[in-house]
Amino acid sequence: MSSVNPEHIHPRWLRCCHWINAIAVAGMLFSGWRIYNAAALFDFSFPSVLTLGGWLGGALQWHFAMMWVFVVNGVVYLTLGVIDGRFRRKFFPLSLRRLRDDLTQALRGKLQHTDLSHYNAIQKVAYLGAILLGMGLLLSGLVLWKSVQLPLLRDLLDGYETARYVHFFCMSLMVLFVVIHLLMVLLVPRTLLAMLRGR
Repeated sequence: MSSVNPEHIHPRWLRCCHWINAIAVAGMLFSGWRIYNAAALFDFSFPSVLTLGGWLGGALQWHFAMMWVFVVNGVVYLTLGVIDGRFRRKFFPLSLRRLRDDLTQALRGKLQHTDLSHYNAIQKVAYLGAILLGMGLLLSGLVLWKSVQLPLLRDLLDGYETARYVHFFCMSLMVLFVVIHLLMVLLVPRTLLAMLRGR
């Protein structure tokens, strides 16, 4: 049985997890860009003003600290989401037909978002995708951090260098998700209020 107050769109535990996650992701992102700059994969680097840590050692400390916040918060979020039944209610059922219809409506600028307690198919895919990206970042990050101690995981990701690319592209997709998420908040400001006060 759900513990959610019917007057609330988002329960308190979800709001807490959301904002803790926002801080953790921002910390990992900006410190990660500083780590990337120390051994760039591609022919570009991130502006130092957008990085966190000041130097490689400082960036690594920030990255690891925020990683633990991200992991613990993620475990709490996933556990409560399953126990509370929220995942089942919010993310399922999910059909390709509904996704196609919602994408068509979105491209025409006609996708409605009046009921904040209901996720459309695009939101379901985006949020589930963000969860999978978080797992991809965690697993590839573990290989980068403890490559020798985690040989099986390293081999599953086809080696250390491949794990670097997996980590980078998962990060890039997560940034894309965050940008779109923030744009949607600007278009529908009530979603921010709901995440702040629950309704």
